[in-house]
Amino acid sequence: MIKKLGLIMDFIKIEHTLFALPFAYLGAFLAQNGLISLRTFILIATAFTGLRTAAMSLNRIIDREIDALNPRTASRHIPAGLISLREAYAIVAISLAVYFVSAYLINETAFILSPIPVITAYVYPYLKRFTVLSHYVLGLNLAFAPMGGWIAVTNSFDFLGKDMLAFLIGVAVIFWVAGFDMIYALQDYDFDRKHGLHSFPARFGIRASKAVAFINHIAFFSILSYAMLHVYSPGLFVRIGLATILAIIIAEHLIVNLGKDEKAIQIAFFYMNAALSSVLLVFTFLDVLL
Repeated sequence: MIKKLGLIMDFIKIEHTLFALPFAYLGAFLAQNGLISLRTFILIATAFTGLRTAAMSLNRIIDREIDALNPRTASRHIPAGLISLREAYAIVAISLAVYFVSAYLINETAFILSPIPVITAYVYPYLKRFTVLSHYVLGLNLAFAPMGGWIAVTNSFDFLGKDMLAFLIGVAVIFWVAGFDMIYALQDYDFDRKHGLHSFPARFGIRASKAVAFINHIAFFSILSYAMLHVYSPGLFVRIGLATILAIIIAEHLIVNLGKDEKAIQIAFFYMNAALSSVLLVFTFLDVLL
C-alpha cells in the first residue's frame, strides 16, 4: 500500500505544485490586502492541487504512446506498467472531484468558472501534435492561478476591473510558463523532430528556443513589474522580491546556456522556477503585512 502510494505521488509529480500554487495565494493575498481566512487558505490548496493532479494525470494518459517511444520517458509509470490506465483514470476522477467540490465550497463564481481550467488542461497535451502554441496554452492553464485566488476572496470578476492586477499577473504567468516549457522541451529535441511533434525547439532549433525562452521571461518580468510597481502600491519588500526574481531569471538562463546535459535543464526547469514563484509570494506577503 505504501509503495503504491509512493508510485502515485511520483506519477502526479506532487512537487510541481510548487510552480504555480504560490501565484494562487498571491492573488488571494492581494485581493484581501492582508491575511486570508484559514478556510480559504485550505480550499485554495485543495482546489489547486486537485486540478494540477488531474492535469498531470491527463497529460500522462494522453501521451502514453509517445512516452513509450521516447527513451527519456519510456520509464514513466504508464508505459512501464507501474500505474495501469484504469488507475490513472481513477486518479483523474478523484482529483477532479476534489477540485470541483473545493470550488463549490469557495464561492459561486469560482464554481461557475471551474470547468474552464479543466478544458484547457485536457486540450493542452494534444496541441503539441499540431502547434508550437502548446507552450502558451500550458501557460494559460497556470495563469488561472492568480485570478482564481482573487476570485476565492472577492467572489466576483473584479480582477478584470480598472486595476486588473490579478489579470496582469496571470498574463505574466503565461510568458513565464511558456519560457520554461521551451527550456524543458530542449531535452526532446531529436525525438520531437523525428516524430513530428511541434515543440518550439523541434520547429525552430535549439539556439532560437533558448533565445525565445529568454524573451518570454523578460516579457514575464516586465508585465509582472508593471503590475506590482504601478498597479499595486509596493513597499520595500516587493522591490526586493522583483530584484531577486530578475536574478533568478538570469541565473536560470546562464545554467541553460552553459550547461551541456539534461541535469542542467532539470535544475533550471524545476528548482529555479519553484524558487521564483515562492520568492514572489513571500516578499509580497511581507509587503502586505508590514
